[in-house]
Parts: sequence; structure tokens; C-alpha cells
Amino acid sequence: MKIAVCIKRVADSETRVKIGADGKSLDEAGVKFILNPYDEFAVEEALQRKEKAGAGEAVVIALGPPQAQETIRTALAMGADRGVLLQTDEVPADGLETAKVLAAELKDGGYDLILFGKMAIDDYNHQVGPMVAELLGLPCVTTVAHLEIAGDSGTAEREIEGGVEVVEFPLPAVLTIEKGLNEPRYPALKGIMAAKKKPLDVKPVTPGGGCGGGRGGGRVEVVARVPPPERKEGRIVGEGAAAVPELIRLLREEAKVL
Repeated sequence: MKIAVCIKRVADSETRVKIGADGKSLDEAGVKFILNPYDEFAVEEALQRKEKAGAGEAVVIALGPPQAQETIRTALAMGADRGVLLQTDEVPADGLETAKVLAAELKDGGYDLILFGKMAIDDYNHQVGPMVAELLGLPCVTTVAHLEIAGDSGTAEREIEGGVEVVEFPLPAVLTIEKGLNEPRYPALKGIMAAKKKPLDVKPVTPGGGCGGGRGGGRVEVVARVPPPERKEGRIVGEGAAAVPELIRLLREEAKVL
């Protein structure tokens, strides 16, 4: 089974980030970057599927700057066979432009499965996987929480409000993976050392044209990034039962939540 996993380099959610001087981009100084957490589940699923089949190839593909090679090496250390970096200075703000670049790379790859994490934690768009499927003319199932593959078809379960949706689909297909489908493995020292010798192709690309606004091409432009407003300081209104009337008054008259 030949499987492609499209991954993304993202800022660690525990890192304190700053807006760049241009007001549109992230100041990367001192920022730790990691493999997108949802993509870890996609990588793990590809490895398990390959191991179950007893043969095949797991290929990780990323669109991003030269530093994204480190992210690809993380997936290689987990057990993927080879990596491809579609190198560009900046990832487009327009998810469709990202999807076009990925689809062009995937088109003639002969993949049985193309996997994505259900979303990237830096933009929460949920877009690129389904867009790639549409561009390639392949069936797509999103937010897969349980997966069975048999022969040239598969069955996926998606958690929806009030229940579980079961979807049957033919291969090849594009799937986006939900947290909990599996438990991603930690790269062992042996895997980390082996990853340094695994093939990693670097292919320069130029996503779309158009506006971009310093964030790549396409019809979506980042106009500005603004930090969230600072929280107001808390206030102590009293202690014990005696504070309850004043608390209720403040909730009713100032907070207006009662």
C-alpha cells in the first residue's frame, strides 16, 4: 500500500508568539515549531496501514520554507520512508493555493491513500484536504475517528452531533484524520538516526499569484494580525455568604449575564 501524508510545520501552541513588524506575519524569533499535532495521527495511521499490509511506502509531503525539512525529519523518525518538501518562502494564506500545489505533486504518485490531519492548529481552516480531493477527483472523508480498509475499499466513522456517521468509499481516497484514531508513536533513537539518511527531495515551488499580502498568492489576503484584548483585572467583592448579594448585583448590572 502506497500512502501519502501531507503535513504542516506550525508554531508550538505552548510558545508565546509575537506579531511581526509588518503587522501581518508572525515574528519567528525564539518560536518553537513542531509537526502539526493532528498530522501526527495521520502519519501514525499511514505507518500502521503499511505495517498491516506488510509492504508499501509511506511518503510525507510538506509545503513550506527550508526549515520545514526538520518537520519532515520528525515524520521520517517516526517511520515514514521518504519525504518531499515543496519549498516556498511562505505558505499561502489561501488554502486553495496550498491545495493546488499539493495536488500537482500528488497527481501522478499512484497513492492508494492520501492522508491529512483534520486541520492545522495555526489556522483552523479544515480546508486543504477536501480541496485536494476535489482537485484530484477523489472521494473524501473528513474527521475520520475509526477506519477499516479491506481490498480496494474502506469504511470510515465520523463523529457528528448526536451520533456517528458511517461512510463507505473506494480507493484511492483522501481522508482527514481526527484526534483519537490512534496513538502516535514517539520517535526512538534508532528512528531519529535512520531519519538522517532517508531520502528527502526538495522541490522549489511558487504558489499562485494575486494579492497574497506577504503571505503567498491566491484570493485571500492577510490584512492585519491583532493580539486578543487583555483581560480586565479581577475584583474581590467579599467573603462567604455575605458576598453573594453583591456578586449577583454585579453579574446583573455590570456583566449583564443574569
